[in-house]
Amino acid sequence: MPFHIGFLIFPNITQLDLAGPYEVLKSVPDAKVHLIWKTLEPVTAGGGMQMLPTITMAECPQLDLICVPGGGGTSQLMADEDVLNFIRKQAKGVRYLTSVCTGSLVLGAAGLLKGKRATSHWMSHEMLSAFGATPVHERVVIDGNLVTGGGVTAGIDFGLVVVAQAFGEDVAKAIQLGIEYDPSPPFDAGSPGRAGAALVATARAQAATRQKERKAAVDAAAEKLI
Repeated sequence: MPFHIGFLIFPNITQLDLAGPYEVLKSVPDAKVHLIWKTLEPVTAGGGMQMLPTITMAECPQLDLICVPGGGGTSQLMADEDVLNFIRKQAKGVRYLTSVCTGSLVLGAAGLLKGKRATSHWMSHEMLSAFGATPVHERVVIDGNLVTGGGVTAGIDFGLVVVAQAFGEDVAKAIQLGIEYDPSPPFDAGSPGRAGAALVATARAQAATRQKERKAAVDAAAEKLI
């Protein structure tokens, strides 16, 4: 039987949140990967890249793994009952309920994070607590069948962790070697703890409008769960 993997795609998604784990998970034995949205029309990711859904939410089979990536569009998803109901329905039967980056906030808006440990992009990390989750400062966090990845590039680590959980470390290591995932970044500035206070402050200032909108969306979604 195929191992059905579903990535939710949506307007203003961060394409690397999807592309990283997609490259890992498409290589698992008998994988059947679905890119899911409301229609089959092209979806415009953040930055303008066009992405093409392969199946609609209405036609999607029961998945073994569902992944919600992040991006600017997650603020709209948190208020979209069609999307939230689709995720809730799938969550009842999946082996792995997962997210990358701010996709975890959408899982929270669906009421699926209460009492769970989870992570997200560092800039939105503390917003998880609004949904009853315990924010954890780790690149990948596992709590039962819930697996959440940190920001953007953490999606590759997330994918490899999930493969190891489902198919064993040997399979995961072979995929890691195949994609030559051997990171050695030119700068040690990939986390707020190492980037330095000035750079972090600049990043927060540049994202202030987006983060204010996201916080409002989180608060509104959390209010509906009470």
